[in-house]
Amino acid sequence: MTDLYSDPLATAVSAAASIATLTGKPAHHVALVMGSGWISAADALGQPTHEFPATDVPGFLPPTVQGHGGVIRSYDLQGPNGTIHALVFLGRTHLYEGKGIEPVVHGVRTAVKAGCAVVVLTNACGGINRDYHVGQPVLIRDHISMTAVSPLIGADFVDLTDLYSKRIRELVKQEDPSLAEGVYVHWRGPAYETPAEINMLRTVGADLVGMSTVPEAIAAHALGAEVLGISLVTNAAAGVTGEKLNHEEVIAAGKAAAGRMGELLGKVLPQL
Repeated sequence: MTDLYSDPLATAVSAAASIATLTGKPAHHVALVMGSGWISAADALGQPTHEFPATDVPGFLPPTVQGHGGVIRSYDLQGPNGTIHALVFLGRTHLYEGKGIEPVVHGVRTAVKAGCAVVVLTNACGGINRDYHVGQPVLIRDHISMTAVSPLIGADFVDLTDLYSKRIRELVKQEDPSLAEGVYVHWRGPAYETPAEINMLRTVGADLVGMSTVPEAIAAHALGAEVLGISLVTNAAAGVTGEKLNHEEVIAAGKAAAGRMGELLGKVLPQL
């Protein structure tokens, strides 16, 4: 049996094989990682063909964060060239949970090893850009890492110029031209940022701030997948309004707006 920490890629291969057995599908084509409050977006994709606890699959740890379900679903979506098998992860492991980087990126590595050429990463985030409003989805155009933690080890030099696929962003905006694009900052957490830190991040060009997505994007891209990142602004970042930040409110705001994004993804995914 492989070990996630000593041989993460072999564990991802084992996990992909387990998913193929559990779903009866030799391969999946696209994967979605759903962030805090995004379950309604997954529900908007229709009825899954399969659903099972992530812990039934090698390498996945039980969820420890409210709003993250720890469930894997498989969907069949009808596209112009036939059926698209979509793999949906409801929940993720975060760097701030203290379990290391390998569990954080295990889901996307498993997805790519399962055949997914496209990985969609969603999250709930704070809006640094004052033009954003609560409930607004924003496509991630680029990111800034404030953690200095990478899923890549050794002399593995990966170009990140087009990490968040311009091709896919353009397809999504054809369906919804109103979507904004922004720069996402990965903050380790679990403490939220201070108002002074948000001012610093705004100064260096950040529009959004959250505690996920960036390590997963790098890991998926390094294995050859195209990446789409979507942030749902669930609160104004610290100091923008003067209000305190609250995790329960983040979850509630995400649930209220995620359904719209699920409908949009249901239209776009079969085209990818």
